[in-house]
Amino acid sequence: MTPRNILVLDGHPAHRSLSSGFARAYAEAARDAGHEVRLHRLSEMSFDPDFGQSTYKDWKPLEPDLAAFAEDLEWAGHVVIATPLWWGGLPAKLKGLFDRTLLPGRAFDTRSTTLLGQPKPMLTGRSARLLVTSDTPGWFQRIVYGRALQRQLRGQILGYVGIRPARFSWFAPASHASGATVTAWLARISELGRKAA
Repeated sequence: MTPRNILVLDGHPAHRSLSSGFARAYAEAARDAGHEVRLHRLSEMSFDPDFGQSTYKDWKPLEPDLAAFAEDLEWAGHVVIATPLWWGGLPAKLKGLFDRTLLPGRAFDTRSTTLLGQPKPMLTGRSARLLVTSDTPGWFQRIVYGRALQRQLRGQILGYVGIRPARFSWFAPASHASGATVTAWLARISELGRKAA
């Protein structure tokens, strides 16, 4: 297997979480398999998540943690994000990370458009894996919510900047999962890490 450059983002805003364990398990397995891994922990990143009154002509300068993340996003060939599903979407700080770092001239080009009239994506050639924890069962997420989080991340965030395919692994119910269940989940994630999948 050809070694890959992998960016792993622990996208949970708390220091200790199931998402953190998932990110760590993926990163360790990928490193052990010979892949190059850079791990970012949202809980340790210091930045203003609010894009605020800025525009695409005068946005806030990126704080050091955001600048490092943006550089590693450009370096990576595969992006792994471990995140909880909160109120049907992403945690606010994680959404703020995307708001602040996926900027024109770096993530997409507003001066050039695709056949569908969208700005040209600038992060093509990368794939993604999303490790999502939730108390909403996968079937409920599909049937009732119409896979809203998947559609947002796959189409309106990652896909918009060219990161595709974006594959999802769903872990639910997560809040009171048994030790045996978590162990099985971690084994599954480690296997994904070894394969850089």
